[in-house]
Amino acid sequence: MAEKRNIFLVGPMGAGKSTIGRHLADELHLEFYDSDHEIEKRTGADIAWIFDLEGEEGFRKREETVINDLTDKQGIVLATGGGSIINKAVRNRLSARGIVIYLQTTIEKQVARTQRDKRRPLLQKDDPEQVLKDLADMRNPLYEEVADYVVTTDDQSARAVANQIIEKIGL
Repeated sequence: MAEKRNIFLVGPMGAGKSTIGRHLADELHLEFYDSDHEIEKRTGADIAWIFDLEGEEGFRKREETVINDLTDKQGIVLATGGGSIINKAVRNRLSARGIVIYLQTTIEKQVARTQRDKRRPLLQKDDPEQVLKDLADMRNPLYEEVADYVVTTDDQSARAVANQIIEKIGL
């Protein structure tokens, strides 16, 4: 690739952003970043602990800073946190600094993919499926708003989705 373009993956938790992002970065010989992992690396604390200590608002401020820093780079694939797009400044940065891919999935797949994951603070509730439905109602229109392309991840391997993205964006 002569021109170093950025690819940003958005979508709900359990859509496969991190796994697909790694495959995509490998295929395109780009650097891969995960905004949640970067936050943990910079703070030395896991996401759940940050949520406990600073609440969602404190976490979102950290997330905005990290995404701003990462989107300044060239030639990266970035898997964003599922809620990052609730911040208009983040949506604007993503749109301005790269190609945004919305990885779409069903609530059923999200439940199946996240049910044993204790590292997702928003799902540590009595009814995680209802939480996912409520988040989808609020966030899906924002994913659609910011996306250059929409790719469904439900019944495909991560590698197949990565190849579909490469084909869609013409790389």
